[in-house]
Amino acid sequence: MKQVTIMKTPRSLAIIILAAGKGTRMKSNKAKVLHDVFFEPMIHHVIKAVQPLAADRSIVMVGHQKDTVEEALSGFDLVCVEQKEQNGTGHAVLCAEESLRDFSGTVLILCGDSPLMMTEQLAEMLEVHAARNSVLTIVTTVLENPANYGRIISDVSGNVTGIVEEKDASDRQRSIKEINAGIYCVEEKFLFSALKQVTTDNSQQEMYLTDIVAIAVQRGFSVQKYEHPFPDHVLGVNSRVELSKAHRELQARRNHELMSSGTTMHQPATVSVAPTAVVAPDSTLTANITISGNSVIGSGSIIEPGVYISNAIIGQDVEVGANSVISSASIADGTIIPPLTRILAGEER
Repeated sequence: MKQVTIMKTPRSLAIIILAAGKGTRMKSNKAKVLHDVFFEPMIHHVIKAVQPLAADRSIVMVGHQKDTVEEALSGFDLVCVEQKEQNGTGHAVLCAEESLRDFSGTVLILCGDSPLMMTEQLAEMLEVHAARNSVLTIVTTVLENPANYGRIISDVSGNVTGIVEEKDASDRQRSIKEINAGIYCVEEKFLFSALKQVTTDNSQQEMYLTDIVAIAVQRGFSVQKYEHPFPDHVLGVNSRVELSKAHRELQARRNHELMSSGTTMHQPATVSVAPTAVVAPDSTLTANITISGNSVIGSGSIIEPGVYISNAIIGQDVEVGANSVISSASIADGTIIPPLTRILAGEER
């Protein structure tokens, strides 16, 4: 993956990540944002995507399973703010007002269930927002099947005039393929005054954050949009099927990075290497392999099919036989491990 260089705009930046929802379509007792995607909770991927933006402050809105979510975020430099009642996305952001009372600048709002977002596009959006001196910029993208997403309403000149949620949309509006990606750059002074105008007059009887678009237009502001070039990157994870798709995408990104750095993979789609693991150049990962934790694979080593390695140090020029398990152990340079071998914590070979 290419190195990301972020140019800070002159404006101050605050980030709000929405993570208070339950996620009923996951059919789970676990908070949606805590479901693992490629070795860690999906909200961790979102936080890591925004970290290079160097925000002045970062807020995560919590609600469902508040304590558990806060515990999962304890290692990050951010503030958790509780949305005590689930009254919609607009209400969630409004709950952050007190935490931003002394803040003036741009607020980036995004969802904690979108683990595929990448820093590069978020930075580009911020640059577009600043360059156009915009009050409100929204991320849109075009889907062949836009079901379940809010549609972008534009005038004859292509200017954004509003966002309509699918449950509130007419048949004509549902035919629109440009959708709201749920990511907003908005100036703080406008944001909270607009949210206080948002009502619950809709099918869900909730405060929609999307209503600030129409409010901006009513006040005479031009709403800008940043059309995301990679639709899959901005779509939220709302089901187990979407969870597996997100895992495969992150796995593919990681494997592309490793192969570009000199690792051979015979069947990349079946190889999972945690972001925390280190794989040296000239190593070979064959097929159906999982390497997790803080594992290290030395140069010249060959990992045969079906191997599971967790928090293990594999030296140089090691051959790990098929269907072996190595956990929290250290393997010396040049070792040949027979197939079906099990090496557990503290053992050395």
